[in-house]
Amino acid sequence: MRITRRLEFDAGHRIPAHDSQCRHLHGHRYALEVTLSGDLIKTEGAANQAMVMDFSEVKSIAAQVVVDVWDHAFLAYREDRAVVAFLASLPGHRTVLFDAPPTAEHLAATAFRLLQPAYQDRYGNHLRLERVRLYETPNCWADTVNGDS
Repeated sequence: MRITRRLEFDAGHRIPAHDSQCRHLHGHRYALEVTLSGDLIKTEGAANQAMVMDFSEVKSIAAQVVVDVWDHAFLAYREDRAVVAFLASLPGHRTVLFDAPPTAEHLAATAFRLLQPAYQDRYGNHLRLERVRLYETPNCWADTVNGDS
């Protein structure tokens, strides 16, 4: 059985070497979808009986590990030195640094890597993170799927 929980957040970024508008500082209303697989929980009388995982718990983990960290932050490539220096000059500004430009693809892969250990087999039901889908816009997204390199 597979379940998916969607969360949304706002963040800024730029792709420094991009050929078009994305080289400029701008922001997006991102959406993150977390897809898990597992057997239905069979514990009689448990609050999560007949579920893979309670959707509120899926949300809580994704929020703590990714969404709350990235929300209303500027997602920056650490080698984009002028932008990183500028952001550092803003008192109390929330900046998250990445080892590659913060493309939808890189953000999806990073979110998958961060979330995978958080959704380990928690209930003995073979729970597993299957996919992270990151929407940069309503029409553009990237998927990282379990087993991708």
